[in-house]
Amino acid sequence: MAFSLGIVGAGQFAGQFATLFHHHPLVSAVYATDVLADRADALVAQTGIAGTFESFEAMLASDAVDAVAIFTQRWTHGPLVVKALRAGKHVYSAVPMAISVEEIAAIIDAVRETGLVYMMGETSYYNPATVFARGKLQAGEFGRLFYAEGDYVHDMDLGFYDAYRYSGGENWKSTASYPPLWYPTHSIGGVLGAWPTHAAAVSAVGVVDDRGDGVFDRAISQFGNDFSNATALFELAAGGSMRINEFRRVGFPSHRRESRFRWFGTDGSFEQVTTASFWQTRDSVEDVSSLIDTRASLSLDDPSLANVSPALRDAFVSGYAAIHDIERVPAELRGLHNGHEGSHHFLVDDFARAVESNLLPPVNAWTAARFTLPGLIAHESARRGGERLIIPDFGDAIGPVATLEVATA
Repeated sequence: MAFSLGIVGAGQFAGQFATLFHHHPLVSAVYATDVLADRADALVAQTGIAGTFESFEAMLASDAVDAVAIFTQRWTHGPLVVKALRAGKHVYSAVPMAISVEEIAAIIDAVRETGLVYMMGETSYYNPATVFARGKLQAGEFGRLFYAEGDYVHDMDLGFYDAYRYSGGENWKSTASYPPLWYPTHSIGGVLGAWPTHAAAVSAVGVVDDRGDGVFDRAISQFGNDFSNATALFELAAGGSMRINEFRRVGFPSHRRESRFRWFGTDGSFEQVTTASFWQTRDSVEDVSSLIDTRASLSLDDPSLANVSPALRDAFVSGYAAIHDIERVPAELRGLHNGHEGSHHFLVDDFARAVESNLLPPVNAWTAARFTLPGLIAHESARRGGERLIIPDFGDAIGPVATLEVATA
């Protein structure tokens, strides 16, 4: 049965996803709301969706909306998600899940008590490298995994200044200082999206920024943060370890590959560099880049990207890789723009299928907590000079998961 959806926040991401939800065969109508009403109006004009609501509260009060997709600023998600679930709406949320243990716990409680669908839109779960590694692990070709790395390497100068100015208004510098380890899901989610375990403890190191431009300045930061780069080493429940990097000041071509991964097992390993990917055993090295590399789904000059910094547009147009199972995506989406290494179509489809079937999506509340919470604790470890801290865990998902694999490896 088709359902209706309300887009909350009509910024840069919303325009891309509104179109995809609008064309999905399980979505009957799409609406929008934004605190800046003209942006919601512009989204309707651009995408042809059904209309707008004057406020988030009005959207939640309406019987015309069955679910909401939250694309507001990253530190606002937790309370909005809980409010929507308690109002009887299914929820798709952009990353991260939330910014505190308490907010994450409140979401899990709301999902458990309402029985509604919650999905965090983590792109790295569908990253071609993660899909490849997931297949290799399921086939037993890694042997026993014992170490992995996930990097989200995105320099501020490559589009982030423009993005924060667009979303933050006059006080954008206070929010551009968002702690790197509070945005860990692209790195952690890629690793754990293939390796079904969770982080149990962490020690982290933060690098204090020295640019002197008011960004990552503790006196200005809304979050009291002056780290621009951070590294965390996690102990994993399955045994072994995971290291992640969250870098915002780095000489690296983020537009070429902003998330990259490595997994090491007793029988096989996988490694990525900027422009290539390799599967390795004791006896061989295989360049698997042709399976992992994505194809553009849209011109970088497309009018729909007018509000997106040119330095960020590659991520908004990168489409399918050969490893992706395109046939499982509805035909109505396949010819449309994609993004973030082919993940956008799968994100929309998995949420729609979960709502239709009333099954948990792959990145459900419990999985989202395991992708998000370790970074929050890691930031606190870095603030304490690398002190080893235990990471709370909310356990495995409660209820059947709609395991919708996206590829064969």
